[in-house]
Amino acid sequence: MNIIKPASLQIGDTIGILATAGAVEDRKNVERAKKFFENLGYRVVLSENIFDEYRYLAGTDGKKIAELHKFFLNPEIKAIICMRGGYGAVRLVEKIDYDIIRKNPKIFCGYSDISALSAMIYKRAGVVTYSGPLAQSDFGLEEPSQITLDAFFAAVTSDKQLCFSPENGKVYCAGDAEGILWGGNLATIVSLCGLDFIPDEKFIFFTEDLNEVVYKIDKMMTQLLNIKQFRQNVQAIVLGDFLDIDNQVWFDELFYEIAENLKVPVVSGFKITHKKDKVTLPYGERAKLHNNQLIVR
Repeated sequence: MNIIKPASLQIGDTIGILATAGAVEDRKNVERAKKFFENLGYRVVLSENIFDEYRYLAGTDGKKIAELHKFFLNPEIKAIICMRGGYGAVRLVEKIDYDIIRKNPKIFCGYSDISALSAMIYKRAGVVTYSGPLAQSDFGLEEPSQITLDAFFAAVTSDKQLCFSPENGKVYCAGDAEGILWGGNLATIVSLCGLDFIPDEKFIFFTEDLNEVVYKIDKMMTQLLNIKQFRQNVQAIVLGDFLDIDNQVWFDELFYEIAENLKVPVVSGFKITHKKDKVTLPYGERAKLHNNQLIVR
């Protein structure tokens, strides 16, 4: 596949804030996110459905798809930042016209439920996206995390090499590995099972989750490991935070077991997380794991 990387973000560019998943929880945060970027010299547009509510969703699937296509087709918009995660993005993946995205590549950023869109955009359009902060829960905070902001702008405004080191993590299996960077929120990635979503090339799998007991993490990892293409192409596993698990000992035993069975490096402790401080990872770019550091580009 010919991988397409969007142009870097520059001061004066237009950023679109797009609602693709759950309904807005705090309008003030969305308005603060808009103001945040405007104060830095960017122009900002909000999707027409930004404050829509349809059950637990940010409007109907039809309106979401129309806004997503409109944002990608708009030549003025250079970056799209998703409003929030929650649930809803996976409902869109079979309705998207991926040719529109392929022909109009631009920065697309989000995490959690947005992982479904990133996975399918990479698979079907071959466009690099970004696993990173959201408008409502990150840029819209009264005091956004400087760690999160620095990591985001380092990833989207430059082609310089990115290097991420684990903090207080575990090395379940040491070693070096190379491949594209691919993954996301574990429960969301697993929700794509049944579709053709696994990369055709070798990859380093990054993942995180929250509010999942260990047996469910075991079940979800087993679902992925039961896919031949996943087992054949995964070169390493990089773990972010798994917040509020029920048993750390069981969690560690599970990933020691996975590392032993796959014979690939497995390292935890990276700021891939639902917490305030998070990194931004270019989804689909070349990466390597070396001396337990994740190096991208």
